[in-house]
Amino acid sequence: MKLPVIKHLTNFIEKNDEDYLVETIETLEDLTEVSSLKDEELDVIGELISNMYGALEVNKAIKEGVPKKEALNSFMSRVMGSIDS
Repeated sequence: MKLPVIKHLTNFIEKNDEDYLVETIETLEDLTEVSSLKDEELDVIGELISNMYGALEVNKAIKEGVPKKEALNSFMSRVMGSIDS
């Protein structure tokens, strides 16, 4: 996951609507079923999906009243903590 991408997507959600991300995730998940995709292509799609889910989580925290910067940092801390474990 990349913090700048998640931050950008969070800004996108603020300007538009989270439904755009939800529908994009559904589309990308469906694309993973294409049998002719190469592993590298699946990796890129997977990275995009994970960043979008991350942005949705950050957006949820913001809706619950957490300041944006704190929500982003907290999310990335959890991600890094799970990687280190």
